[in-house]
Amino acid sequence: YVAAVYEHESILSPTPTALVDRQSALELMGRNLDIYEQQAEAAARQGAQIIVFPEDGIHGFNFTRSSIYPYLDFVLHSHSVKWNPCREPYLFNDTEVLQRLSCMALKNKIFLVANLGTKQPCEQSDPHCPSDGRYQFNTNVAFSDEGMLVATYRKHNLYFEYAFDTPPEPDYKFFDTPFAGKFGMFTCFDILFFEPAVNLIKQYNLKQIAYPTAWMNQLPLLSAVEFQQAFATAFNINVLAANIHHPTLGMTGSGIYTPVKSFTYHNMESYGGKLLVAEIPVITTDYETSLDNNERFSETLHHSCKTFTSSSLDDQVCFKEGEETPSRVFAKGSKELPPLFYAEMMYDNFTFVPVWGEKGELQVCANTLCCYLSYQKAVLTDELYALGVFDGLHTVHGTYYVQACALVKCGGLSFSTCGQEVTDATALIDFQLWGNMSTPYIFPLLLTSGITLDFADHRGWKNNHYFISKNRTSSGLLTAALYGRWYEKD
Repeated sequence: YVAAVYEHESILSPTPTALVDRQSALELMGRNLDIYEQQAEAAARQGAQIIVFPEDGIHGFNFTRSSIYPYLDFVLHSHSVKWNPCREPYLFNDTEVLQRLSCMALKNKIFLVANLGTKQPCEQSDPHCPSDGRYQFNTNVAFSDEGMLVATYRKHNLYFEYAFDTPPEPDYKFFDTPFAGKFGMFTCFDILFFEPAVNLIKQYNLKQIAYPTAWMNQLPLLSAVEFQQAFATAFNINVLAANIHHPTLGMTGSGIYTPVKSFTYHNMESYGGKLLVAEIPVITTDYETSLDNNERFSETLHHSCKTFTSSSLDDQVCFKEGEETPSRVFAKGSKELPPLFYAEMMYDNFTFVPVWGEKGELQVCANTLCCYLSYQKAVLTDELYALGVFDGLHTVHGTYYVQACALVKCGGLSFSTCGQEVTDATALIDFQLWGNMSTPYIFPLLLTSGITLDFADHRGWKNNHYFISKNRTSSGLLTAALYGRWYEKD
């Protein structure tokens, strides 16, 4: 099917905390919706059957609870009401934004997913009801190609969004399409948590996700396109991700992802929006079976495997007999082990070991997690790389448990620069990276120079270790990592 996502440079209110009337709010939102209209039309002309717009694209951000109120549409979060806002605008008050989105879908005969702020009155008898008598939600809406409102999703994992409420229960929302079956929806920060994102995909066996986001890139492990791709790969699904475009805030990075191919946009230099349109396959295989195959695959492979070798960097991870894991050896001809050092990476205290010389085998451990790297540099450059491990609770800008094995390019040549944000690299490295992860939820990251993406040659479980391997990245290696989320320990 043909999918479109639009990375939108939203027209923002110059004073988001100021109180304005509904008319002024509608005027500002109308300017963003004018752009949406052009893009929906352009996408339809290119054959797109669905288009996804970003989080906060219509109203912007940095509001207070009261200053966002005039920007909110009324939405009934109910399955029972069949409603076409374009054809039946009179049914509810304060639905101007929904009406325009519905008409865009209808006029262009395209499924459309967008994000807006919504309000819902509540009774004081409701224990969750805020003191001002209303809920305010960060909401995704989906419209069919007839303009019918087919699903609404209220963001569950708010990212310092004081204007919005968390819904009392997580929403598991999806809608049906004639061209690709069911599409699930969630928003931005939701992608890092079990509820509702992972649970939605597993419970309803979803293969397509529409994902509005307003993501601030954080290198080396959480750049938007890097993590969006890892998510699609990990769950063997298609992800249609639309980000907003505000380079000064570090916000860019959208894409149309399949488990094996990506169409992405990441641009920190120029301004204006970007429409991506791509034809992608409908996925039919089950996520569960792909996990099971990994398990079976690991059992059959290992009967013949006797020694750990890095001379051939193919798909073989071998272990010495009687040994659970390869011993920590270093590049041939060198006697001492490389030094361990500590550096902060993404606000977490990683334990690192430098990746020196043209080839070698390394091991680094923290808590219960050990990471192993077998590598060969195609060309020796004067860049410092390091292998890092973190196994613990991440506590800055959100609290969640991470198990990570990461091969990263350092910012400079001293150890203290490891973990810094780096966007360019020249070293081409053949590598195999693996770790004894304690969670099945591993997101394989592979980021190359200029914030471009690459795919591992092989990945999966073997002998209770998860691995990725790559012969020669397409350009200089920035990050190769196993980013594990241990949801139970959040």
